[in-house]
Amino acid sequence: MTDLLIKIFIRNKDDVDSQDVRSAYVTTASVTGILMNVFLFLIKLSFGIVANSVAMIADAFNNITDAGSSVVSFIGFKLSIKHVDKKHPFGHGRMEYITGFIVDMLIILVGFELFKGSVEKIITPTLPDADWFTVAVLALSIVIKLWLFFFYRKIGKKINSSSFKSTSVDSITDCAATALVLVSVIVSKYFDLLIDGYVGIFVSILILIAGIRSAKETIDLLLGMPPTSEYIKEIVEFVKKYPEIVGVHDIMVHDYGVGRKIISFHAEIPSDLNINYAHEVVDKLERDMNDRFGAIVTVHFDPISVNDEQVDRMKTFAAECAKEVDPRFSIHDFRMTKGEKYTNLIFDLVIPVDYNGDDDHAAQLVADKIKEKEPDCFAVIKSEHPYF
Repeated sequence: MTDLLIKIFIRNKDDVDSQDVRSAYVTTASVTGILMNVFLFLIKLSFGIVANSVAMIADAFNNITDAGSSVVSFIGFKLSIKHVDKKHPFGHGRMEYITGFIVDMLIILVGFELFKGSVEKIITPTLPDADWFTVAVLALSIVIKLWLFFFYRKIGKKINSSSFKSTSVDSITDCAATALVLVSVIVSKYFDLLIDGYVGIFVSILILIAGIRSAKETIDLLLGMPPTSEYIKEIVEFVKKYPEIVGVHDIMVHDYGVGRKIISFHAEIPSDLNINYAHEVVDKLERDMNDRFGAIVTVHFDPISVNDEQVDRMKTFAAECAKEVDPRFSIHDFRMTKGEKYTNLIFDLVIPVDYNGDDDHAAQLVADKIKEKEPDCFAVIKSEHPYF
């Protein structure tokens, strides 16, 4: 069924880097999810009211929140692909995150209201009046939600969308919630046990947890999250293809929404390389990375000494001193200048963000360690944190 929908509604289905193809995938997935969830909401709500089952009504509203989520996410995607303008030079990509946060708040509100209704059902219980049609509706809902799980997961992987990957997880959670409602209906029908309100509470808690978790993820995206280690590795491996570049550090990735990233980093280039040629290399690297990663790329090149045994030896020495202070410390941008009395070792000290101490104090500890082992050396250290 999934392959059939893709075949019918999406042209050039394998060209997932195209904004038009990506938009077609989002439209197909969103409309399918909206129609399926509205259908489930209507039949569950109708049978839930007839059967007087608060758990089934709660499950129905869980489906309508999923439909609302698809609507707002679809609107957010359409807004996010608007072209840049004077007020938004980086585009509107984060509109997808903002609309997602609105959906998260709606989900939390619905979960809270359903929780209150379920508590009232426990305080003033009434036995649900369910029949086999109700059981059949719930069973059908489980089958549809299971299909939506595979549907969203396949599209999420195809276009590398974290939103649809999360939606697929939400669908499998809905399967579990509906299965609980089905058990509640059967138990109430055949064993006269009043568990309807308790199951309603459990379903509402699942909705609240899903809403809160999704809201946290959306807030993290808006605040700015580090790129994945796989993404950083991909960048480093790409840069290594250029023989003139001997090292890379200070990689930063700014995310302004899907397809709108800004990448910047420092590339280490031998200091004896012609500066005009080095500039040509960096320019070509920026263009090639723009084609490969679909991002705005800015590269700052740092000239470093290579094939100098003394500089290499002192760089290794400084790195070892840093690791003696803390094994997680590392250094880069190493330079060495000789004065009349002292040899200056100039470098950046990379300190983990979870280091339990003051940055300046950490730099001083490394400088003291260097001074202790090499009294004729003076360390000039700039401390910094990694961005991934």
